[in-house]
Amino acid sequence: MSRDLLTIRTPEGIIFTLPLAGSGSRLLACAVDLGCMGVIESILAALLRAFGALSLDVSRALVLAALLTVPVVYGIATEWAWRGQTLGKRLLGLRVLDEQGLRLQPSQIVIRNLIRFVDALPALYMVGGAAMFLSRRAQRLGDLAARTVVVRAERGDLPDPALIASGRYNSMRDHPHLEARLRQRVTADEAALAVRALLRRDHLDPAARVELFRALAARFRRRADFPLEMVEAIPEEQFVRDVVDAVMRRGAAETSARSGTGP
Repeated sequence: MSRDLLTIRTPEGIIFTLPLAGSGSRLLACAVDLGCMGVIESILAALLRAFGALSLDVSRALVLAALLTVPVVYGIATEWAWRGQTLGKRLLGLRVLDEQGLRLQPSQIVIRNLIRFVDALPALYMVGGAAMFLSRRAQRLGDLAARTVVVRAERGDLPDPALIASGRYNSMRDHPHLEARLRQRVTADEAALAVRALLRRDHLDPAARVELFRALAARFRRRADFPLEMVEAIPEEQFVRDVVDAVMRRGAAETSARSGTGP
């Protein structure tokens, strides 16, 4: 297994690969984040020194507490808000993921950031760097403890609809309010998984292909209560294709609206 790729095998038998982040890009992202934390710490220190007028010892204690707390709070807050990305990771196109490709949990974000202090020892993240060098997935100690990896984030753009279109009329359009609800509830990760499944369907074992689209269709059917007679009349793979079509039409409409090229 390549050290440069994260390989994920789903229970349905489909395999995905994602490029792991290299040490160089992670170092640059860390430098950006350290700069951001330095600015935050400087502002907090200036504010907390005001307590020196009351007690110099209290002021120093508060400044020290801020210096120790900011790195952890910054990492947890940004990775939680931006789904596995800090400002540095966003600029460098990196993202933290669960090592099995599952949704990143808040507890994982907390653990990997709490152990950052150990990774930073004795200086310049030497412990974390050594762990990354020895790890099969370039994981620092915080990643190993939290069962996370850092990958190069893929662009969220969906492929050309022609690649997966079947030419069949999408009956979801007959229920615009339910289609709109579906669009709101289907996440970008779910849509991306469906697109990949459709693009790779011909390379799947027939039994795995059936199980994969059965699971995806069941998941999407729970997102909106389309009429039962309509749902039962659509094969599961076609239902997934219709969902992707609806999501892509939303994305195309939003892009046109932002660019001013829409009707």
